[in-house]
Amino acid sequence: MLLELARYFATDIKGFNVFNYITLRAVLATLTALMISFVVGPTMIRKLTQYKVGQAVRDDGPQSHLIKAGTPTMGGALILVAIALSTLLWADLHNRFVWVVLITTLGFGAIGWVDDYRKVVHRNPKGLSAKAKIFWQSLIGLGVGIFLYQTAASPIETTLIFPFFKNAVLPLGFVGFLVLTYMVVVGSSNAVNLTDGLDGLAILPTVMVGGALGVFAYVAGHLYFSKYLGVPYVAGAGELMVFCAAMAGAGLGFLWFNAYPAEVFMGDVGALALGGALGVVAVIVRQEIVLFIMGGVFVVETFSVAMQVLYFKYTKYKTGIGQRIFLMAPLHHHYEQKGWKETQVVVRFWIITMMLVLVGLSALKIR
Repeated sequence: MLLELARYFATDIKGFNVFNYITLRAVLATLTALMISFVVGPTMIRKLTQYKVGQAVRDDGPQSHLIKAGTPTMGGALILVAIALSTLLWADLHNRFVWVVLITTLGFGAIGWVDDYRKVVHRNPKGLSAKAKIFWQSLIGLGVGIFLYQTAASPIETTLIFPFFKNAVLPLGFVGFLVLTYMVVVGSSNAVNLTDGLDGLAILPTVMVGGALGVFAYVAGHLYFSKYLGVPYVAGAGELMVFCAAMAGAGLGFLWFNAYPAEVFMGDVGALALGGALGVVAVIVRQEIVLFIMGGVFVVETFSVAMQVLYFKYTKYKTGIGQRIFLMAPLHHHYEQKGWKETQVVVRFWIITMMLVLVGLSALKIR
């Protein structure tokens, strides 16, 4: 929006041409999203508290979490407002990738909002049914895959890229690309949602991974840099750096209120949306495997839940008594049960994510 205005004035005032630089608009998007969060955040928290949109705490969870009962949730709406406004202000709205990512993010956010609303307002502990949730997630994920495949400008945009190996690619075809996109977008959305169980645990890794994907987007959208670094060139992908920057700014702004002890939780409305956003950006810039590496904390948290459930059902079927691998799942609760303080778990998972993000970024050069 502001980019179009700047281009209009640039015909008379050359100084406005500076807004054509993606890097500058990315910085401005970060600051804009951050300021929106700071300005809107306190009011939103007061409103959520006033309407008694409080978090329910599971009885079988860590006893230290019982004091969190009643803390306002659905704060992820703040993140979505900051991301959407900042992106609309600073991104090139003629870019198809911007709209794909923005609509996907808001779509997953809408699913999470309905789920949260039913849980905390209607006092329905089940919220949106699992079948309904996966149906709508699948609809969005498959829709994204079909759109990106049909509008691909070159075969490289639908090819699986293996990091750290030069010229290691795998043509996917329509079905393969659709399946991969579905798994990445929907899987990433649910993985972030499962990780969001402690104050600040999910949001900062999301910021770090999103920021790194912004770097990949900038490189992928730059003809010279992509050729020099051996990254697949995706025309127009560079504009996603603005979106990723807005996501980082909104995430940091939310962390201000979500840091221990949290004043607000993001809820499914934020977690599902952010996970979906990471997934679709990774698909567009052809870095699905790199996302798997950088989002290792999200991946391990998800696998811990799957392993716990499967092993419990298997042992119950075999012996009649269900057994567990972990003291509690997801994995962050396991470490709490082992005696780690909540802040220790959170900060250590942050550190692990930082290391994994650096490993992922090294794929830009190591080939």
